[in-house]
Amino acid sequence: MDFVSPVLDTVKCLWDCCDKRAVYIRELPENLKSLRNEMAELENVYKDVNKRVADERKHQKEIKHVVTGWIDSVEAMKREVNDILTEGEDEIKKKCLGTCCPRNCRASYEIGKMVSKKIDAVSQLCRKADNFQEVAASLPTPPVSQVAAPLSAPLVIQVAAPLPTPPVIEAGAAPPHPPAPAVIELPLENTVGLDSLSDKVWRYLQDDKVTTIGLYGMGGVGKTTLLKRINNEFFKTNIEFDRVIWVVVSKSASVEKVQELVLRECGCLDNRWKGRSEDEKARDIYNILKTMKFILLLDDIWEPLNLLKIGFPLLNDQNKSKVIFTTRFLNVCEAMGAESIKVECLKFNEAFALFQTVVGEATLHSHPRIPKLAKIVVEECKGLPLALKIAGAAMRGKTTPQDWEKNIKLLQSYPSEVPGMEKDLFRVLALSYDNLSKAKWPKTKSCFLYCSMFPEDWEISCKQLIELWIGEGFLHEFYKINDARTEAEDIIDELTLACLLESNQSKTHVKMHDVIRDMAMWLAGENGKKKNKCVIKEPGGWIEGHEIAEWKETQRLSLWDNSIEDFTEQPNFQNLETLFASGESMRSLPTRFFACMPVIRVLDLSNSELMDLPAEISTLITLHYLNLSKTEIQSLPVELRNLTELRCLILDDTEKLETIPSQLVSSLSSLQLFSLYASLGCNGDWGFLLKELENLKHVSEISIPVRSVLHAQMSANSQHLRRSIRRLSLQDCTGMKTMEISSYLQILQMWRCFDLTDVKINLEKGRGQNLSNLSEVEIVRCPKLKHLKLVAYARNLLSLTIEYCESMQEVIVEDEEIGISEVEQCSDAFSVLTTLRLSYLSNLRSICGGALSFPSLRELTVKHCPRLRKLPFDSNTNCLRKIEGEQHWWDGLEWEVQAIKHKLNQHFVPK
Repeated sequence: MDFVSPVLDTVKCLWDCCDKRAVYIRELPENLKSLRNEMAELENVYKDVNKRVADERKHQKEIKHVVTGWIDSVEAMKREVNDILTEGEDEIKKKCLGTCCPRNCRASYEIGKMVSKKIDAVSQLCRKADNFQEVAASLPTPPVSQVAAPLSAPLVIQVAAPLPTPPVIEAGAAPPHPPAPAVIELPLENTVGLDSLSDKVWRYLQDDKVTTIGLYGMGGVGKTTLLKRINNEFFKTNIEFDRVIWVVVSKSASVEKVQELVLRECGCLDNRWKGRSEDEKARDIYNILKTMKFILLLDDIWEPLNLLKIGFPLLNDQNKSKVIFTTRFLNVCEAMGAESIKVECLKFNEAFALFQTVVGEATLHSHPRIPKLAKIVVEECKGLPLALKIAGAAMRGKTTPQDWEKNIKLLQSYPSEVPGMEKDLFRVLALSYDNLSKAKWPKTKSCFLYCSMFPEDWEISCKQLIELWIGEGFLHEFYKINDARTEAEDIIDELTLACLLESNQSKTHVKMHDVIRDMAMWLAGENGKKKNKCVIKEPGGWIEGHEIAEWKETQRLSLWDNSIEDFTEQPNFQNLETLFASGESMRSLPTRFFACMPVIRVLDLSNSELMDLPAEISTLITLHYLNLSKTEIQSLPVELRNLTELRCLILDDTEKLETIPSQLVSSLSSLQLFSLYASLGCNGDWGFLLKELENLKHVSEISIPVRSVLHAQMSANSQHLRRSIRRLSLQDCTGMKTMEISSYLQILQMWRCFDLTDVKINLEKGRGQNLSNLSEVEIVRCPKLKHLKLVAYARNLLSLTIEYCESMQEVIVEDEEIGISEVEQCSDAFSVLTTLRLSYLSNLRSICGGALSFPSLRELTVKHCPRLRKLPFDSNTNCLRKIEGEQHWWDGLEWEVQAIKHKLNQHFVPK
C-alpha cells in the first residue's frame, strides 16, 4: 500500500492547483523570465542615470533629491529581485513524483504572486527615470572670499569668512584662531530608509517660517545617523549658510558645557575662556554669531535647552538661521517650539537591507538556508536599526545553519546573552528608563516594567493597565479611584512621550516595541542577573511540573494562553505578587495551586475557559485585584468574602455566571471598583447587588447591567450609586417613561425600553447641564423616544449609535429651557465624535440644525433612514474615511454645496 500515499498527495496537489491561485503557479517560470528582462532594462537605465550624475558632480552641481532617492530605490530593488529570482528558481525545481506539480502549492503561489507584483514595481521604477530631464541643479556662485576650484577638481570644503575677533580679555593674550571650515564632514554609516525623512527636513529648511526642527524617536532608531546625513549634505553642497555647528549635548550636559562645545566648534576655545561666567560666554557666543546665518545641529538633547541663555541670537525669518536637534522625547520638541518629525523603525525590506550590509554577503550566502534564517533574525529586531546592527555583527562569520538557529533561539529566549546586546543596546535604551521623572520614581519605572508582562506585540488596554497598576499599589492612595486613573494617565503620557510606549490614534491602547520589551524584561531581572524574578511565558506553551519548582523566588509570573501540567508536589510561591493566567488554553488549574501564595496582590484569570474557582482562593487574603472577565465561571465561591483587602473585582462578559452569593460583595470592605458589565447571566439583571454596593463606602466605580424599573430608579436616586456608576446598561425596563442619568456616567446603553420617551440629566448642585464624562451612547429599540437632546451636553462623546427608534425625528433639538440654539449645542457635542451609526430610524429627518465640521468624525453609517435627506457637514469636514449606506439614499441626498458631496463621495461604501 506504499504507493497509495504518493498518489493521494499528487491528487491533492493537482486539486490545490485548480483554483484561481493556479495562475500564479502556472505562470511562475514565464514571469521569472519577464522579471529578469525588466530588471535588465532597469539596470541599463540605472547605469545611464549614474553616468549623468557622475558627470554633473565633476562640475560641482547639486544632484536632485528625487534622483538620489531613485538611485537608492533601484539598489534596494536589485537586492530584492535577486532574492526572489533565487527563491523562484529553487521552487520550480521542487516537483511531486516527477510531475509538473510543485511540491508545495502554497509556497509556489506566494512566490508567484510576489514575482508578478515585482514585475510591475520594476517597470514603474524604470518609467520614473523618463522624468529626469535634468539630474542636477546649478549651484549659486561662491562668494569672493571662497576659493574657486577647477572644473575638473573634486568637490572641496568651502571656507567661511573669518569670524569676528573675540573680545580681548587681558594684555598679551594669544592671537585669534584661524577661521574654522563652514562644515566639517562627519563619518557616516549606512543610511538605509532615511530618504523620505531627509527630504522632509530639507523642505523645512527651505521654509523661512520654520526656525527649529526636532527629530524624535526611541533610542537606537537612527536619529543621530539622520542628523549626520543632513550635516554631510551641507558639506556636499554650496550652502547659503556661513556656518554649520555640530554639538553633541548628551544627557548630563550643562549650559556651560554646551557653551564650551559651541566655542570649540567655532574654533575659538582656548584658555581665555576658562574661569569666565556663563553670562560672559553667552555674550561672546552672541557677538560671534549675531551677523552670521548659521545652522545649529544639536544631537541627543534630554531636556529643553534655552538657546538664548547659551548665547545664540534669536531665530527669526530675518537672520534665517536654523536649529535641528535630536531627542528621545516628544515633549522636548514641543517645549522648544520645534516642528516635530518622528523617526520610526525601518520597514522589513529596509531592515533586511541594513542587516545585509552588516552581516556581509559572504556570510549571508554561505549556505542556502541562511537567507531564510536571516529573515527570522531581522523580524526579531522589529526594524530597530541599532538592534539590526548588533545582531548583524553577532552573526557575521556564522556560516552554518546550526550556528544561526542557536543564536536565533538565544535572541528569542535570552536576548541579553547575544554578543553586544547588553552593553551596546540594552544599556543605551535603558538611558530613557533612567531619565523617567524622579518626582514619580519609583512608580513610573515600575509601571513601565510592568508593561513587559504582556505578550509580544500585544495591544494593551489602557483601562486594564491602569486597573492593574491600582491593584499593584503603584499609584498614590486615593479616596476615589478616578483620581488614581488621572495619575496613571499622566504616567502613560510620560512613557509615550519618552518613546518607551506607542499609543494608538484614539489613545485607548498602548504597545511596547519588542526590543524595548526585551530591555524591560532584562531590567526587571536586575540586568539579567535574576532571570526567574519575573517569568513571562510566551503564548501557546505547556508548563511542566519541574518548571514550576524553579519559580520559588519569582515575584511576577505571566502565563498567557499556556496549559499547566498537574504536579506531584505542592508548589511554593512564597514571593509571588502577580499572576497572569489568561487565554483559551487555561481550562483548569492544578490542585492546591493557590495554596502557598502568601503575598499575592494581583490575580488575572481573564479570557480563559475556567469553569470554577477552587475554594483555596479564600487563602489569598492579600489579594487586591481579581479579574475573571470572559471566563466560563458559573458561580462565585462564598469563600471569596474572606478577601477583605480586595480593591478591584472585575467580572465583565461572564455570560455563564448565574450566582453571586448574598452578602459576598458587601463583605469586601476595601472594594473600590466593581465591574459586571455585559454579563448576561441571572437574566442580565444584577440590580439586586446595588443595595450591597451602596453600603460599601470605598466603592467609587461601578459597571452593571439592570433589567428592572425599580433597580434603574435606585441607581438614579441614590447619591452614592449615582456618583459611582460609570457604565450602565438598561435593558427591558418596560414601564419606564423617563430616565435621569448622572453627570458621572461614562458609557450608557439602553435596549428595549419600549415606553421610554425622554432621557434627562440629573442636575446635581454645582454641576449643571454637564455630561463631560460621557464617551459612548448606544440606544436600541426605544420606539417612543423622539430625540436624544442630552448628547448636546456630552462634549467628549466619541461614539453614538441609535437603532430602531421609530419615533425619533431629530437627534438633537433646541433646548428651550436654556435658549441655546441647536448649532451651538452640537458644535461642542460633536467636536470629538469619531463614530456615528444611525439605523432603522424611519422618521428621522435631521441630526441637528445647521452644518458643522465634525472635526474628528471618521466613520458614518446610515441604514434605512429614508427621510434623512441632508447631512450636517460643511466644507471643513475632513476626517471622514468611511460612509456606509444604501446607494439610492446617497444619490437622493440634498446638498447646499455640491463640492462637499464631491469631496465625500470617495469615502462612500454602498451597503
